[in-house]
Amino acid sequence: MADKKNLAFGKTNFILLAIGMAIVILGFILMSGSSSTVEAYNPDIFSATRIKVAPAVTFLGFISIIVAIVYKPKDKE
Repeated sequence: MADKKNLAFGKTNFILLAIGMAIVILGFILMSGSSSTVEAYNPDIFSATRIKVAPAVTFLGFISIIVAIVYKPKDKE
């Protein structure tokens, strides 16, 4: 069994990593939707949610993943 001091990430890192992944997935879900076809033009592909909000949410998710990787909890000795 591995010693907890030798692990690269702690419990807090994994929780922050999971939150970051959920934010990234949410951003990609916000970007998805119906597309335009040759027969029908769908103006919703240029909505503010898909063009501005979803990329910002995804970017914040990636930033939070980086923070989760770099975060070092204080030792309680």
